[in-house]
Amino acid sequence: EKASLSEDQVTRLEQWIDEFEAALPPLRQFILPGGSKGGAALHHARTVCRRAERQIVALSQQEPVSPLIITYMNRLSDLLFVTARLENLRKDRPEIPW
Repeated sequence: EKASLSEDQVTRLEQWIDEFEAALPPLRQFILPGGSKGGAALHHARTVCRRAERQIVALSQQEPVSPLIITYMNRLSDLLFVTARLENLRKDRPEIPW
C-alpha cells in the first residue's frame, strides 16, 4: 500500500516551522551544522532529507511523482533545520557562522 500525503500535512509542517522560528533569533547568515548532540543529529537528518528530496526530483523527471511529495520533503528538511537551531539554542550552543 502506498503512503499518502495531504495538503494538511504540509500545512502542519509549515505551522511548526513558523512556531519554532518565532522562538529563534533571525538568521542573518549561513551557519555551520553542529552544536549539541541533538542539534547535530537534527542537522544530519536534514542533510539526509535534502538528499532524498533531490533524488525524488530526479525521479520525477523520469516517472510521475506527486508534486506534494516534493513539497513535503522540502518543508520537512526546513523543519529539521529550524528544530536543530532551536535545540542548540535550548542547549546554549552558539551558532557558528559560515
